[in-house]
Amino acid sequence: MTGPGSWGSLGGRAAVAGIGATEFSKDSGRSELKLAVEAVRAALDDAGLSPTDVDGLVTFTMDTSPEITVAQAAGIGELTFFSRIHYGGGAACATVQQAALAIAAGIAEVVVCYRAFNERSGRRFGSGVQRREPSAEGTALGWNLPAGLLTPASWVAMAARRYLHVYGLDADAFGPVAVTARRHAARNPAAYFHGRPITLADHAASRRIVEPLRLLDCCQETDGGQAIVVTSTERARDLRNPPAVVVAAAQGAGRAQEQMTSFYRDGLTGLPETAVVARQLWGASGLVPADIDVGIVYDHFTPFVLMQLEEFGFCAPGEASGFVAADALPLNTHGGQLGEAYLHGMNGIAEAVRQLRGTSVNQVPGAARILVTAGTGVPTSGLILGADG
Repeated sequence: MTGPGSWGSLGGRAAVAGIGATEFSKDSGRSELKLAVEAVRAALDDAGLSPTDVDGLVTFTMDTSPEITVAQAAGIGELTFFSRIHYGGGAACATVQQAALAIAAGIAEVVVCYRAFNERSGRRFGSGVQRREPSAEGTALGWNLPAGLLTPASWVAMAARRYLHVYGLDADAFGPVAVTARRHAARNPAAYFHGRPITLADHAASRRIVEPLRLLDCCQETDGGQAIVVTSTERARDLRNPPAVVVAAAQGAGRAQEQMTSFYRDGLTGLPETAVVARQLWGASGLVPADIDVGIVYDHFTPFVLMQLEEFGFCAPGEASGFVAADALPLNTHGGQLGEAYLHGMNGIAEAVRQLRGTSVNQVPGAARILVTAGTGVPTSGLILGADG
């Protein structure tokens, strides 16, 4: 293990000072721009800042609300920094990394990261590829679409089937992830599945989507918005809520990386892009898995939660199902994307902040170091957020 600072000097220089969200629904009844502005204003209010304090914005490439349009609609003035991160949910933690880099470099003082979409009532990412302009990225998909691999679930199912085969498991191994998420969501009033926990038997009885994935292995589709305010740690200390310090941040893409279809690597039982992120986060922070109090692990599909836990070293390969079943690490205490909402991982960052503030509905006593991961199967990102001091 390399020592603290081996992967850069970003840690501790920036902090999340505000979080804000719309309600999470299946039909928002308003535009994605309006959702974005509502979330941004809520996050600024949470931080005790005004729109005029903001000089930077970061979002995703798959967003229909450009930075300058959100700035105008939210009452934000001049911008000195604006950025977009590619690869869908893999971008979530990287938005905060971009903000922290801008703040550390002195390019901006208050940066808001946001994501807003009508992912249920509008464009549904789960429906897969329908129309695509010719591109280099599309070439990889072109090898798989004719074989019937048309949706994210079908792409993940390839790796999931290999994982089960190699480790001698059956599809019930994915159940603890779904049950854990729904248990936490059931106690979260903001969650779509509030009051609706499930059992392992419910998971096993849910209908097949793509072998070996069942319905309850797949995240939901959500309309909504989430925003995160990032500023310097020093400034954050003077604001409304305790800072959630950016201890470490990283992006990662593995060798032979494709978007969800990296089937020609040496093996399909792991997530090399997650390993790239893990090495950086542990190296920059000087922490090890045993130091983490809560894991907010991106759960678009349950098999990839297991693989992420293994890549980060919480347990050995093939052992993550038992690790989750034993509640060895408080996991996705907001309910995750399986239980709370699918906001491309941004709502997971907000939950990490609540854990550090001591305000989560499923609060872990003394939580001081939180791991947050972003979408996998694509180039990804990750954060370690920590309590100030």
